[in-house]
Amino acid sequence: QIPKDPTQRWLRELAAMSQQLQQVHPNVLAKILKQRTLYQNEEIVVIDKPYGLPVHGGPGIKNCIADVLPILAKMLENMKAEPLHLCHRLDKETTGVMVLARSKEAAEKIRLLFKTRQVEKIYWAIVLGDPDPVEGVVEIPIVEKEVQSHQSHYKMTLAPRYRVRPEDGRVVKARGDRHAERAVTRYRRLAAASACSLLQLQPITGVKHQIRVHLAYGLGCPILGDHKYSHWSKLAPQKLPELTLRRLKLEQSKARHLPLHLHAHRLCLPLGQPLDFVCKLPLFFQKTLRKLELDIPKD
Repeated sequence: QIPKDPTQRWLRELAAMSQQLQQVHPNVLAKILKQRTLYQNEEIVVIDKPYGLPVHGGPGIKNCIADVLPILAKMLENMKAEPLHLCHRLDKETTGVMVLARSKEAAEKIRLLFKTRQVEKIYWAIVLGDPDPVEGVVEIPIVEKEVQSHQSHYKMTLAPRYRVRPEDGRVVKARGDRHAERAVTRYRRLAAASACSLLQLQPITGVKHQIRVHLAYGLGCPILGDHKYSHWSKLAPQKLPELTLRRLKLEQSKARHLPLHLHAHRLCLPLGQPLDFVCKLPLFFQKTLRKLELDIPKD
């Protein structure tokens, strides 16, 4: 039964998004990915990754991209096709450009390009608040830590190399965490409205959850729908500003249904000649921009 009220209908759609792709047959999932193929040549296949689909399997995960790569390869080529290979990963909730390789050699070549930072990646995200300054670079190492709370869990967090001395306010070197990884994210505000901003992001390094951690803990602007990194000590739905709730026609109690608004918008791969791939925003992201009155840049 489809609700008549558009807000209720939107809520139902959001709540169903993560479940939908977990409930289909692997052949159906491969077919969906085939329809979302942006480009292919003898070395690579580029897809537009849908929301809520994990790249790798794990507890409670029925469907993931890795598992359907042999089926997808056969659908794209023929029954004798070699399985496709993963070259990089996107979080389960992140949408957008994803590169797959047709052979082990091509996969290793592309992984090396990612590792040596020769691949240019541009993301778009809706965040809460307004970054100050509106354009800049966040360069703070990141480390994984256990959160001690009534429900212990692990999260990535900042491991700054400097701290402010409370007695005189001077910036001094802090003892670095030897497990921390260097992390650098360039950001630029594209639009601001409704207590939110649309940001363009360029991760220079590739640390797990880097963009989410740098935005939430480095800039104090968590990504809309990032329930994991909006708090440190608890696992709870994101607390949204009144104005944002009003524009989204949402009650705070329903905020848990908001998906992560992080999209891998563009990827430039230097394979012989540079290959440039752009993925348009998913519908739920476009809808949110309209509701928040954030102007979509002409790109």
